[in-house]
Amino acid sequence: MTPTGLLVLTDRTLCSGPLLTCLSTAVDSGARTVVVREKDLPTRERERLAREVRALLASVDGTVIVAGTEGDRVHLTAADAFPEPRPELVGRSCHSADELENARREGCDYATISPLHPTDSKPGYGPALGLEALAALTPVGPPTYALGGVRPDDAAACLAAGAAGIAVMGAVMRATKGRADGGEVQRLIRERL
Repeated sequence: MTPTGLLVLTDRTLCSGPLLTCLSTAVDSGARTVVVREKDLPTRERERLAREVRALLASVDGTVIVAGTEGDRVHLTAADAFPEPRPELVGRSCHSADELENARREGCDYATISPLHPTDSKPGYGPALGLEALAALTPVGPPTYALGGVRPDDAAACLAAGAAGIAVMGAVMRATKGRADGGEVQRLIRERL
C-alpha cells in the first residue's frame, strides 16, 4: 500500500486557525492522505485528534497515518524502532541514502526524504538536498516523497526526479480559505497531485 501522491503532515502550531479547519481546506482541495504528527500532545488527545481527522477524511475515502509506533498506519522517525507486529502501513522519515536503504530493508511502504529546500517549518535538519540529490536518492529506498520547502512549482520536477509524490506541511498548515481558496494547497494539488 502506497499513499496518494500528496502527503499532508500536520503541525497545528503553524495554522492560522484551528487545525481541522486547515485540514478541511486541504481535503476540499483534493488532499487524501494526512499524517497526524502532533507528538507533543498526550496520547489521549492525539488519539482523539486522529479520530477527528479520520472522520474528516471518511467522506473522500482518505487515509490517516499517525506519527509514532502505535496503530495500524504509522509514520516513523529515522530513529524509531520498526514496530512488531507490523502495521498495515509503515512510512519513515529519512534524510540520507543510508536511512532510505534501511527503510527499504525493513519493508517500509514509503519514505519521506528531506529537506528538499531550506524550510522555515523545520530548520536545522541538514543542508537542503535539491533536485539532483533527490534524483540520486529515490532509487535507493521504498517509494519516496520529497519533503521540506516544497512549493507548487516544485511538484512536477520532484516527480520527474523519481519521487512517488510530495509531502508538505508548512504550505498547507498556513493556507486559509480566505487566501485564494486555500492558496498553496490548491496549487499543489491542481498542478499534478
